[in-house]
Amino acid sequence: MKEATIEFLSPGGSELILKLTGNWHMVDKTPAVADVVGEMRQGSIVKVSFDSAELLSWDTCLLTFIIDLEEQLHAVGVELNLSGLPEGVQQLYTLSKEVPKKEGAERGQTTRPFFERIGEDAIYFLKSIQKILSFIGEVTFPVWRFFCGRIQFRWSDFGIFLQETGVYAVPIVSLISFLFGVILAFVGVMQLKLFGAQVYVADLVGIATVRIMGAVMTGIIMAGRTGAAFAAQLGTMVVNEEIDALKTLGISPVEFLVLPRMIALTMMMPLLTLFANLMGIIGGGAVAVGVYDINSVVYFSRVSEAVTLNDLFIGLFSGTTFGVLISLAGCLRGLECGSDASAVGDATTSAVVTSIVAIIVDTAIIIIACSILGI
Repeated sequence: MKEATIEFLSPGGSELILKLTGNWHMVDKTPAVADVVGEMRQGSIVKVSFDSAELLSWDTCLLTFIIDLEEQLHAVGVELNLSGLPEGVQQLYTLSKEVPKKEGAERGQTTRPFFERIGEDAIYFLKSIQKILSFIGEVTFPVWRFFCGRIQFRWSDFGIFLQETGVYAVPIVSLISFLFGVILAFVGVMQLKLFGAQVYVADLVGIATVRIMGAVMTGIIMAGRTGAAFAAQLGTMVVNEEIDALKTLGISPVEFLVLPRMIALTMMMPLLTLFANLMGIIGGGAVAVGVYDINSVVYFSRVSEAVTLNDLFIGLFSGTTFGVLISLAGCLRGLECGSDASAVGDATTSAVVTSIVAIIVDTAIIIIACSILGI
């Protein structure tokens, strides 16, 4: 296929004729407008025309080139004569000038003063806090109705949510927790080996995993998996106006959609945390026994001696609170989703970010509280 080229012809000195040849397609390499402007600067050009007799084929690439060239010539006061172009190109050019430019189609100025950005971000943060607190208030009453046995949602949906948030999450939780135990054991043994105390890697892996890291790893996995899924499901229902339909029928979306998801995830998180603890300890044991020749009986006996019931309950409590936070964040971002398809993606991203931030903040609060209480 012949490439798109431009040949410059200047019969009169003041008129520059652009001879277009070859195939002008978007997927092919085409001449740049800067080449024409550079050629114009070499003489006193007042008019630019076209010769398209040897132009083989074209698409919108040629029209884009013409429009860009017209803007450059208009800036320096040079006339553009389109009579030598194919009739189709001339018609499209005329149509592009007749259709008014859509307001707001161009990207606005994105650079804002530093303090303006700080102020807007602070206001957005405060509004987010207000929305979260308001949503917690909305959920509180349905939770009370649930414990009173007066809740209205389909128990079949609740069973599906239990399955999705629990059973289906076991493989990924197992893999990540096992690998986390492996990493923790490798790092721990590297340091403990300096003191000849590598057998204490069992204490390190056991306490760190059971007390907090098993719950944190499970929470982060569920934030990316289940929290995002909640936001996408509810966001899609907002886009399809299903949420509005529920409100029209007098059904509370919080009670019918949010509560079963929140209860299911909150029930499953302690079980997943318990399973993650087990897999993390096994992963650490695989390194200790397989790489550093620590006796397996010694390893698991030290884990059982090091880990206390307080550690176990703190981990399970953390996992339970993570379940509440992840479900709240996912459902909140889904319900406040916009009305277009891209808003669903934004809601999903926001749900994951909110969940992870909430998990980290919650972890810090629990650790500080445990330190103050001495447990």
